[in-house]
Amino acid sequence: MMSLTEPVPPVTSRIVRFAQRLGLTGSSPRQTLEHASQIRLPFAPLPEPPPSIFWHDGPCLQRFVDLPRNALSGPVQEDKARAHAALTRLVREEQSFHPALDLRQVDGLSAQSPDGAAYSTFEALAATPACRQLRVISYKDFVRTITAALPGFQTQAPIELRQASWLGERIYWSGEHHAEAFACAIAYARLRGLEVNLPCELVDYRLDSVGLQALDDNYHAVTMPAQAWSNREFMGLLLEAKTPYARLTLLRNANNSELLLLDKRQPSADALGEGLKLAGAPDLVRYLRDLPQITRFRLGNRKV
Repeated sequence: MMSLTEPVPPVTSRIVRFAQRLGLTGSSPRQTLEHASQIRLPFAPLPEPPPSIFWHDGPCLQRFVDLPRNALSGPVQEDKARAHAALTRLVREEQSFHPALDLRQVDGLSAQSPDGAAYSTFEALAATPACRQLRVISYKDFVRTITAALPGFQTQAPIELRQASWLGERIYWSGEHHAEAFACAIAYARLRGLEVNLPCELVDYRLDSVGLQALDDNYHAVTMPAQAWSNREFMGLLLEAKTPYARLTLLRNANNSELLLLDKRQPSADALGEGLKLAGAPDLVRYLRDLPQITRFRLGNRKV
């Protein structure tokens, strides 16, 4: 491991090292690596999830589970099919039933933020003017408010919850409506020490380490800014060598609008991928490997 006091090797040395490691004895792949490393595009780091109670404020990686086959674009159907198969192995979905879960453990909502702001707790949302209008100040108010969100509350009807390993194990209510009522009721239950047990169906999304390693073994998965697809130099490298690739519009961050998958088994694609990483393209695999540790520290660990 390089110490902080050692000088960072110049880009040219890194290119030579990569080229030797990749076995690029021919001129074309090595030239691709060199040219790609010099591309200037507005690459931006992939964002860390904010400490928000709203599911959609984090990366929607659960979409990999049921990723449509036509979600990827690219020139060759077989390349898209292989890339699709690799992506669908990144996340696994596990379902479980819990006969009694105290809803005070739930601290996330699947609905959108009512005012576009991010809130880190139900209590913070309940303190907003819109939520204070619900006036949950007695047990009778609590029952009225939680029943608005959960019509089957008094008959002990099961509710649906979700978790994701990349969101710090926060437990989210899956309901899309009456989110403010649910949050205010749970905040009141915590304040008054009310135990609120209901049966629940929990959908748990986990990043799969085996699938992640397989993606890293076979692909460069880098995120590209929107400007890349009109950049003459980048498009020339991608198209002139007939580089096999697949692309996916998945990430909602405006600076990283497309995921580009380049097959490491193809010399031109492997060289292009290494070059783009040297130029500053964010590496999705590294991001996903770091994400659970980052969010576990920032958002807490509340696995059911």
